[in-house]
Amino acid sequence: MKTVEPIRDLKTIRSMRTYLRDQSLRNELLFILGINVGLRISDILKLTFDDVLNFKTMSAKEYVIITEKKTSKTKKFYIGTIVSKLIEGYAATLKEVLPDMYVFCSKKSENKPISRQHAWYILNNAAEMIGIVERDHTGKIISGEIGTHTMRKTFGYHAYTNGTTIELLMDIFNHSSKTQTLRYIGITEDQKKDVYMSSNLG
Repeated sequence: MKTVEPIRDLKTIRSMRTYLRDQSLRNELLFILGINVGLRISDILKLTFDDVLNFKTMSAKEYVIITEKKTSKTKKFYIGTIVSKLIEGYAATLKEVLPDMYVFCSKKSENKPISRQHAWYILNNAAEMIGIVERDHTGKIISGEIGTHTMRKTFGYHAYTNGTTIELLMDIFNHSSKTQTLRYIGITEDQKKDVYMSSNLG
């Protein structure tokens, strides 16, 4: 598996969002939820409307409790204003919204979520269209590859650079060390770059 980096630039995040919104509200929500809650893609794709929506008011819930697919641990995460508005707006466009409906439902299969592979395609295609991805003369990606982990890493990177402690992010990500978390969210790579860029010997 190739290592992917977080999206560090806020302008790039906005460009991704705009492109995905033009495709569909579902795709926009996939990206914006992913970079704002820090879940693994396997946990994002299994979300149902019952998880995220209060059916009495048809408004987004303040928080969601899930059982993580990878760890089987219970996880609670909060839904901020941007994600709340997208959930409510997306639900309002659907002909019917039922509690057991998957939020990221496949258009090809009745009440089945999109696959991890399709989620990867949605994100990578958007990245390519806005110019993040670079290819060589053979068509092979040489930089800027986006993966489903990019969303989770982007959440962590921006949380950390905005003042969230590494200890709290370790807890959110279920990591066992600060080193693991710093490497995962791309901070270690940034620090390595700074060492080289600040070295002007001779």
